[in-house]
Amino acid sequence: MFINKLRVLVSLLVILGVMQSYSQKRDSIQFSLLTCSPGTEIYSLFGHTAIRYQNFTKSKDLVFNYGMFSFSSPNFIYRFVKGETDYQLGVNDIRSFKAEYMFRGSAVYQQVLNLTYSEKIKLQELLFTNYLPQNRVYRYNYFYDNCTTRARDQIEKCIDGKVEYPTTVPDNTFRGIIHEFTKGFDWEEFGIDLCLGEDADEPIGIRQQMFSPFYMRSFAEKAYIKSPNGNLRPLVLKEEVIVDADTVVDDGDSFPFSPVSCATFFLCLNIIIAFIQIVKKKIYWIWDLILYLSQGLAGCIIAFLFFFSIHPTVDSNWLIMLFNPIPLFYLPFMLYNDIKRRKDRWHIVNSVYLTFFIVIIPIIPQEIDLSVLLLALGLLFNAVSHQIVYRK
Repeated sequence: MFINKLRVLVSLLVILGVMQSYSQKRDSIQFSLLTCSPGTEIYSLFGHTAIRYQNFTKSKDLVFNYGMFSFSSPNFIYRFVKGETDYQLGVNDIRSFKAEYMFRGSAVYQQVLNLTYSEKIKLQELLFTNYLPQNRVYRYNYFYDNCTTRARDQIEKCIDGKVEYPTTVPDNTFRGIIHEFTKGFDWEEFGIDLCLGEDADEPIGIRQQMFSPFYMRSFAEKAYIKSPNGNLRPLVLKEEVIVDADTVVDDGDSFPFSPVSCATFFLCLNIIIAFIQIVKKKIYWIWDLILYLSQGLAGCIIAFLFFFSIHPTVDSNWLIMLFNPIPLFYLPFMLYNDIKRRKDRWHIVNSVYLTFFIVIIPIIPQEIDLSVLLLALGLLFNAVSHQIVYRK
């Protein structure tokens, strides 16, 4: 009798051991959210997000990367400005991925996801389906559909239940988050600020803040998965650094002068030229050519973004008041009047217009860079000097 019971017990232990071994072998997949620290190129200033797929029984260790693009693709710059840039999902082995970021001097943080076996299978099938040639290309949008939001969305699609992120999040805007990652890169920040409009200064919620890789990393760390029966489990099991490059020091902009410094020089130069024109009672038409040609060309870019680009927030840009193509169209008539020493009412209208723009800057619902105010003041001094010369 005792021997029979012992046999049953041994059999049960063997069965349990086999089942445990089978379960471990069966669930040999691990997914992780990778967050890469910023680089020095403008497209890498905000960091990057990817998904790591490890299949231990098949010795696979791959990175699914939704941030693949090529500068050499046809009309890349035009399509990017217009908002019609196509990115695609790429797949790299982990060694080449780590080597790339190690060479660039960027750290890579890994958050191991707390997924069930069935969720892992769903995510595996989803990613490999996304990678099919007919599915891998997508229309990129830097705020709403980028490498980070794509990774987040694929993870959420495989979850049996719902991912619950922190309910208390910092008040923020798209521009505010951008400024966090452009510190030390003044010209890049200035260029981005010129393009973004009023909508970039509107408060945004947690999902919109996830366009930023490091915000996504922070929210994922505090997130929970709520199953249909109400049980909670953390989204992230653990975090580790798989590429340590935090000691790399970035020198920021290589150009020695900031936009504010250059705009201040521009203002001083206009004051000096205005003084000379008034004293000599003479308009220097070459300076008008340089000044209003530059303003008109900058205005063409802002106007194109405002009227034709499908990028978010650019169609609410108040800087269209200062930078538009109108000076470019009127420039031939202005130069003709300068050369013939004829009074030009353009400068009267321009003086009133620029004064109005400068006065309303504090109440415009858009963050305006100090450099823009200095540029507007420089143009105003030029316009006023024309009127004084005409009176004399």
